[in-house]
Amino acid sequence: MTVDVAGTQDLEAETPKPVATPTEDSLPRRFADFETLGAALDYAATGQRGLNFHDARGSLTRAYPFAELRDDALAMARRLVAAGIKPEDRIAIVAETSPDFAALFFGAVYAGAWPVPLPLPTSFGGRDSYVEQLRVQLSSCEPVLLIYPPELAQMGVDAARAAGTDGIDWSELVQRPAPDVQLPQATGDQVAYLQYSSGSTRFPHGVAITHHALLNNLTAHAYGMQLVEADRCISWLPWYHDMGLVGCFLSPVANQVSTDYLKTEDFARRPLAWLDMISRNDGNSISYSPTFGYDICARRMSSQTKASERFDLSRWRLAGNGADMIRPDVMQSFVDAFADAGFKASAFLPSYGLAEATLAVSIMPPSEGIRVELVEETQLSGVAAGEDRPQRYRAIVNCGKPVKDMTVEIREEDGTPLPERAIGKVWCSGPSLMVGYFRDDAATDACMVDGWLDTGDMGYLSDGYVYIVGRAKDMIIVNGRNHWPQDIEWAVEQLPGFKAGDIAAFAITTPGGEETPAVLVQCRSSDDAERVRLREEIRERVRSVTGMNCVIELIPPRTLPRTSSGKLSRAKARNLYLSGDIKPYDLAA
Repeated sequence: MTVDVAGTQDLEAETPKPVATPTEDSLPRRFADFETLGAALDYAATGQRGLNFHDARGSLTRAYPFAELRDDALAMARRLVAAGIKPEDRIAIVAETSPDFAALFFGAVYAGAWPVPLPLPTSFGGRDSYVEQLRVQLSSCEPVLLIYPPELAQMGVDAARAAGTDGIDWSELVQRPAPDVQLPQATGDQVAYLQYSSGSTRFPHGVAITHHALLNNLTAHAYGMQLVEADRCISWLPWYHDMGLVGCFLSPVANQVSTDYLKTEDFARRPLAWLDMISRNDGNSISYSPTFGYDICARRMSSQTKASERFDLSRWRLAGNGADMIRPDVMQSFVDAFADAGFKASAFLPSYGLAEATLAVSIMPPSEGIRVELVEETQLSGVAAGEDRPQRYRAIVNCGKPVKDMTVEIREEDGTPLPERAIGKVWCSGPSLMVGYFRDDAATDACMVDGWLDTGDMGYLSDGYVYIVGRAKDMIIVNGRNHWPQDIEWAVEQLPGFKAGDIAAFAITTPGGEETPAVLVQCRSSDDAERVRLREEIRERVRSVTGMNCVIELIPPRTLPRTSSGKLSRAKARNLYLSGDIKPYDLAA
């Protein structure tokens, strides 16, 4: 038997490589001024732009024009309606970054159903933990169908069975006939989708967003970022989190922006592939990341390597930052690592938002970069300056101005509005607020009052800009003094051998009934004597910040839990510690 090697090579040479959708287009751009999300895709499909999917090395594997997405979504909608799906039925879909999910999401929208994006498995907790996470969210939204990728078939089947719903993998669903059935006509005041916030665990909250609310927020994105024809989006953010789903999937459709995607798990393995994709973009790049994404990239760059030898980041117009507390020191490290490749610090675009407001609440005006104010810690803690410790300052990042049609107020606990530069609870109001939490009136009433949303965050206003200082629910209050966990965690991170994400601080109740801070620290040392030394060093550092003796526990690496967007979950860490599921090293007292 012989093999025609030359013929094989000719065949490979004839296989056309995918061609990315264009950055610029003759179709006049509209800033999400549509009645419904389906109408937004209808319009985008008349142009040439679209979505582009890349492999782990950042090479294009599939170009997916909006016109092709629309055709696939309409076919999927007909399959769903033929299967008995009715308006307002929930369709749960595991949100893999792929053309399949995109078509399924819009197919559910065209069918009048409510798509519910659900997370992919993470490296934390394993198979059983993931199945339970799906079961809990399925039990909350009560979908008529769970759709999952073929590679997750067994876990999808188990989760669907546990929640008492039907499950199907999308490779099977797409083989079904798509009969010519009548599709319902949506209106703007109807719910478009349900979004589960990244912190959803035992008691998940499904955020119900209408078409009008969504499109109002997507319009605000375009105005806030001052979108231009040459802009192109590059993203690795997961589509089961609001910043990835709304900011980097739905916004590009409604504002007609070609977008390049790297899967989140591929970014985790090869983070610099993200910057390779930005370097290859001939237009203006818009790309968002939480702080930890910038941190990972800066750490991956060798001090002996010139960034300019691999990257060209000079056309990165907007380097968005959101989804967690913005760390000025990390942002500076990123600038230090990549200025040589043309990255400009003025490209940073801090922002603030949450799923309950659809996404964006405030965005920094482009080119203003990161601006920081130093706030004396006593203003945050409620202790008079000089009473028992020297003055210390914390850098608070400016998160920009309220987006179009959004109003922000800072209020006391009793709801009384506070003046400028007074720290209190952040409330917001505007057309993009959620209808409420799905089938949870008590939780909705607890955070929405007279058209205003209590964000659960603490912050202040200064000259029209929004500054966020932390989560109200994360605050550690001991003897009437407020301690921000971020301050305690940051203090430990300054010690050699520790980094952001290694530390979780939260309040616990001692056997004597007193509240005290507990600090869990991931420790890589295997030497008991060294662990004891590190614990004492950490204890002294934390005492210098809080003025108190805290419970310090060293735990194994990769123990602290994360939310679906990769953020540290202090609440879950606290629960796992108190339940004994997080087991500290057994050290001598």
